Amino acid sequence: MPNKQQPNPDHPELTSFTDEANAPEASENQTAEPVAETMPSLEQLLKQCELDAAEHHDAWLRAKADAENIRKRAQIDVANAHKYAIENFSTELLAVMDSLEAALAVENATVENFKNGMELTLKQLTATFNKFNIKVIDPKGEKFDPHQHQAIGTVDSDLPSNTVVQVMQKGYILNERVIRPALVMVSKAKDA
Repeated sequence: MPNKQQPNPDHPELTSFTDEANAPEASENQTAEPVAETMPSLEQLLKQCELDAAEHHDAWLRAKADAENIRKRAQIDVANAHKYAIENFSTELLAVMDSLEAALAVENATVENFKNGMELTLKQLTATFNKFNIKVIDPKGEKFDPHQHQAIGTVDSDLPSNTVVQVMQKGYILNERVIRPALVMVSKAKDA
């Protein structure tokens, strides 16, 4: 709204500008009723607090139920992971099994055919082991390591003491964990 020009009664030569929006309403009745802020009653406050408490309790119950469902789902997932952990490995071994069965099904196979079939089957098995990070422990000529080898005896040898002289049974490692130690014979120092 535009500003109004009003004369200044103390100094008639000066005029002041007033903003109509900020000026109090001039009316015939100058008695304005004071606007009092009403405080909610204790009953209203109590009702509001009860509603808030019920709402929070409901939210808490829902959160608790969600947490319980998540916990149960996690238990089922862990159980399934344990139950079906070797599913992929088992699927890969089926090809090896099929090769062995096919070799045994041949009626008039020669020793040479059997040997070739066994070599191919061993290649399949080795490829499966490599795919699933199963490594062979074949420590002949290496220093004895009790974490990967199991000594079943000692023998006199020209090799330095505690050197693997003979591997009786290869060991295997799965993802850096020994699943079967290699059974070995270890050299001992020659008596002087």
